[in-house]
Amino acid sequence: MIHQLKQDGHSITEIARRLNMDRKTVRKKLETGLEPPSYKARPPVVSVLEPFKPYLRQKLDEHPGLSAKRLLREVNSMGYTGSYTTLTEYLRTIRAPKSNQFERRFETAPGQQAQVDFARFTTRFRSEPDVERVVWLFLMVLGFSRFMVGQFAWRQTLDTVVRCHIESFKELGGVPQQCLYDRMKTAVLGEPEPGNVVYHPTLMSLGSHYGFVPKACKAYRAKTKGKVERPFRYVRQDFFLDSDFYDIDDLNEQFAHWRLSIANARKHGTTQRVVNEAFLEEQESLGLLPAGDFNDVLSMARRTTKDGMVSVDGNLYSVPNGTGRKPLRIERTATELRILDGQLLLAVHPLMLGKNQRHVIEGHRKANPSVIPIAQPVAKDTTIERAGDSVTARSLEEYDAIGASLAQEAAQ
Repeated sequence: MIHQLKQDGHSITEIARRLNMDRKTVRKKLETGLEPPSYKARPPVVSVLEPFKPYLRQKLDEHPGLSAKRLLREVNSMGYTGSYTTLTEYLRTIRAPKSNQFERRFETAPGQQAQVDFARFTTRFRSEPDVERVVWLFLMVLGFSRFMVGQFAWRQTLDTVVRCHIESFKELGGVPQQCLYDRMKTAVLGEPEPGNVVYHPTLMSLGSHYGFVPKACKAYRAKTKGKVERPFRYVRQDFFLDSDFYDIDDLNEQFAHWRLSIANARKHGTTQRVVNEAFLEEQESLGLLPAGDFNDVLSMARRTTKDGMVSVDGNLYSVPNGTGRKPLRIERTATELRILDGQLLLAVHPLMLGKNQRHVIEGHRKANPSVIPIAQPVAKDTTIERAGDSVTARSLEEYDAIGASLAQEAAQ
């Protein structure tokens, strides 16, 4: 934490103040670099567990994953009469440590950071009880107040990420300075060099439009965004499990009500403040929403189906009759989908968020579709000029003579 704050440009005095440390301690840690903490060996204690320690060490050497409950049952059968707590305290001294570094909670100032992530849920909706559906929860949690916004979606595509950001910022009424992500592909494209993170260009455009800076947590260090990881378990246990939803719209309506009446109205266990009250303080520090909507375009190519539809993300969108089966360009924003044939705009559809849906624009399926005229063959001695070519100037009398000649041939 000391080194991270120093990299962020804070002085030794500011770091000491934030971490409640002496400045000399901060300076020493910066000079010596990162090092694992040292532990003092416990003084030997004679306890009722002493005769069973060799057996416990042997069992954990052979099977490190054995649970304390299992070992308690085994030593109880061998005559151990001590408590479960005595056993677990000893097991902690002989098990391999999960981490060789201390962890310290990192708090952020009001409006400074929001943590963002997706989580996978499975459910059966009443509208289709025989099908198990996978839905994804997009969650954004403000670091200072722990205020929670988000929604369930069918997939984790880029347009879903953009749309959920936009709607979350609208609900918050402002924008945090920074959004922290894990290594999801819709946010982070890679890290060719340590510390040199490549973000998705659309995410960068979204950040530029709304005024926030994307930041990726360290690889394999999901704990750096624990403020959004822990709420997923809270959502699952307090809201999702043993609940009944008609469809994904009903799921989101119930989730919004639960957030309003329960999650954001509770006293947070860490901050010991009511989330809504802390949010009122943090909301004043959020950046202002931009005047216009974000309309960055994601382009792709698709070929029309036999029945004149274009498939995008499992949904079908109509094209006008007579378009033919050919490659078309698709431009997708967070709210709409445009279909183009070269530079010609064929259709504009609202973006469908579900699956296996069809959207047909009125007029695309007429009873008597118009027929595209077939080009007539051109005589061998006819020269077709291109646009911009220079042609020989002729008098109007010559064109009248040509027209009269063609009319006479047609009459014969």
